[in-house]
Amino acid sequence: MTTSPQEQARILSEALPHMQRYDEKIVVIKYGGHAMGEEEAARLFARDIVLLEQTAINPVVVHGGGPQIAAMLNRLGIRSQFSGGLRVTDAATIEIVEMVLSGSINKQIVSFINQAGGKAVGLSGKDGNMVIARKVTQPGPVPVADVVDLGFVGEPDRIDTTVLDQILGRELIPVLAPVAAGPAGETFNVNADTFAGCIAGALKAKRLLLLTDVPGVLDKSKTLIQDMSVDDVRRLIADGTISGGMIPKVETCITALERGVEGVVILDGKVPHAVLLELFTNHGAGTLIHR
Repeated sequence: MTTSPQEQARILSEALPHMQRYDEKIVVIKYGGHAMGEEEAARLFARDIVLLEQTAINPVVVHGGGPQIAAMLNRLGIRSQFSGGLRVTDAATIEIVEMVLSGSINKQIVSFINQAGGKAVGLSGKDGNMVIARKVTQPGPVPVADVVDLGFVGEPDRIDTTVLDQILGRELIPVLAPVAAGPAGETFNVNADTFAGCIAGALKAKRLLLLTDVPGVLDKSKTLIQDMSVDDVRRLIADGTISGGMIPKVETCITALERGVEGVVILDGKVPHAVLLELFTNHGAGTLIHR
């Protein structure tokens, strides 16, 4: 199905008020899950990010890489230990985590954005002391075990946006790997959603977009909820509507909103042009959470 030139012009014209709304604003996009696995989807994503930058938006990309890390550990024959159902990141594992996140995945996304005509800069939380992390302590699954030691897994403790402040607004697109240094110089793996939320909060971003493998937050009848306040979220966690892996995602959203982000959207990264649908159309995509 081809679009007529008139239709294309109308679509561009309708995008104008949305473009004006985000003019010179910062939008942090967390890119992960299975959306990252396919090259064609990754190239489309990169192109959309370049389009944002061309319309005077300042995009910041934060990526994950769980499946790619698991595949590399497998290839190298490094067996993962689990404690309380969670992967323990030991010294051998964190080396691979950093190699995959800051190395192969980060530079691949940078390369795709550059091929699409952008100027991407690949960084991790270590650069310019952007993110200093502290060790995560996890409550144990049984009363006997007070805490589960997950090894080199951290959560952001201090954020310094100096490096990002130098980059943003200069036609450069930062692409961030969620790896951070600890107070003693050790390396920590940080959950990509959490990392993106903290960066968005520190930058007082207009929007944080969490690209996931699901359409957004669903109600009891599995229908997409398009718009929610923080109070709505807390109510739906309490009554069990929001459960499982969606709970930490929405908690990240609440933290980001409390730190000054205007709105957070959980949306399906597998939908082509999900970012453009969300930012540039009346239709939107996914679930918008606001204060």
